[in-house]
Amino acid sequence: MSVPSPTIRTMRKFFTVDGRRLSYLDFGGSGRPLLALHGHYNEALTFAPLAAALAPGWRVIALDQRGHGESDRAHRYERDEYVADVAAFHRHLDLSRVAVLGHSLGGVNAYQFAARHADKVSALIVEDIGAVVDCDWSFTTRLPGVTPSREALAAALGAAAPYVECSFRRTEQGWGFSFDIADTVASQKALNGDHWNDWISVTCPTLLIHGTHSDELTVGHAQDMVVRRSGSIRRVELPAGHVVHHDVPHLFASAVTAFLQASISPVATDQHSVSARS
Repeated sequence: MSVPSPTIRTMRKFFTVDGRRLSYLDFGGSGRPLLALHGHYNEALTFAPLAAALAPGWRVIALDQRGHGESDRAHRYERDEYVADVAAFHRHLDLSRVAVLGHSLGGVNAYQFAARHADKVSALIVEDIGAVVDCDWSFTTRLPGVTPSREALAAALGAAAPYVECSFRRTEQGWGFSFDIADTVASQKALNGDHWNDWISVTCPTLLIHGTHSDELTVGHAQDMVVRRSGSIRRVELPAGHVVHHDVPHLFASAVTAFLQASISPVATDQHSVSARS
């Protein structure tokens, strides 16, 4: 797993919502804040390479979402509850309008937050997730249980290991994950559905990034998401799978940087669709 650059100082912090403790990583610096929301099987640490790439212009602050990382498990993982957590996160940080980035689960959470709290979001970046989600949780139910070593856990995961290794945890019983498998299935089931109303309600400048080899978001659906949105929206295709920020970190960071620079520019204009292939 890549680690934060030595030029930024990462701090783990906590806050409480309805009796539950939520954790987040503040990658530090004096740049503009960018809130980052991870996908299933991950946690805030997955954005460490992005935080290093965006510094010093942007200060990434990434949430361990409910049931992930160092945040407490929850009784429910419904849509409204995830969005309420993001609102509480924003409130805790005492920010005005801010840029928000989300991958997969975090992408839906990000655009639903932007739709329902338009006064809180200045720019939105959605990574490889659609306005309609049909998640298959069979991979989750096949995840290995506790193993005797980190190496054994990685071996059991095979090619998937690099994508989830930031969530590896050692316990008294052995090596497992920072998320609970049953909780993840519940969260994936709740994520499924038609979210077009939220997507088309977003009014802030938006960047939709998707992988050309993604098994989650098809090119056709991504194109439809651009067509059905009003206002300023860009679409960027990158040569990657579902976890674009992992597969092509430098291209991902470049696309995010270019969008953020344009979205905060006083001369930025609405651009209905810009597709970039690399």
